[in-house]
Amino acid sequence: MADDRLIVALDVPNVVAGLAMAGRLGDAVSFYKVGLGMLTGGGFALANELKAAHGKRVFLDLKLFDIGATIEAAVRGIAQYDLDFLTVHGDPQVVRAAAVGKGGSGLKILAVTVLTSLDRADLDANLIKAGEIAQITLERAARALEAGADGVIASPQEAAMIRALPQARGKLIVTPGVRPAGAALGDQKRIATPAQAIADGADHIVVGRPIWQADDPAAAARAVVAELGSGT
Repeated sequence: MADDRLIVALDVPNVVAGLAMAGRLGDAVSFYKVGLGMLTGGGFALANELKAAHGKRVFLDLKLFDIGATIEAAVRGIAQYDLDFLTVHGDPQVVRAAAVGKGGSGLKILAVTVLTSLDRADLDANLIKAGEIAQITLERAARALEAGADGVIASPQEAAMIRALPQARGKLIVTPGVRPAGAALGDQKRIATPAQAIADGADHIVVGRPIWQADDPAAAARAVVAELGSGT
C-alpha cells in the first residue's frame, strides 16, 4: 500500500523516462514530484498523465519567481490542470500573487524558504543577510505563511521549528534533502532520515535518487515507507 507522505522526485531526462520509472514503481508510490529540469523534456505532459491517467498525486516543483502579475497569470494557468502542489519562492509578494492565481482550485502553494543544497558560505556569496540558516529559514517561513502560502518547503533540520510557529498551524511542511539510512548524500547538505523528518513535523518527504537509481526502485520505495512506519 502506497503512503502519500512519500513523494518521489522524478528527476529523469524526459517524459518517456518518467513514465517508465512510474511503471516500475507501480503501486509502491502514489505521489510524484516533477521539477524544472524536466520541463523541456515534457514535464507538464508527464504531470498531466500521472494525474489524469494513473490517478497519482503530483507536485510541480517550479520555484516560480517574478513580478506579481506574471506569477498570478502563471499560477492561474497551472491551476487548470488539477495538480496538487506547486512551489514558488517564499518572498511575500510572490506568495500573495500565487494565492490569488490559484483561485478556488485545490492547488496548494508551497513556499521555498532556503534551498537544502545551500549552506552559509553559499548565502554569503549570494549577499544574503548574516545569520544562521535556521533562523533565516524560520523568518522566511513565517512571512510566507502570513502571505497566504498553504505550506513551505524546508530542510528537515528546520521542520520542528517551523511546525512550532503559530502561522504553521494547519499548514503543510514538505522536506527535500531526505536520505534513507545508509544512502549517499549527493549534493544535499542539510539532511535527515525519513522517519526523523516526519517526527520533526514534516507532512511529506521528497526522495529522488536513492529510489530511482536503485536496482529495484519499487523495493527502495517500500523500504522508505517501512522506515516511516517503524519510526526508525
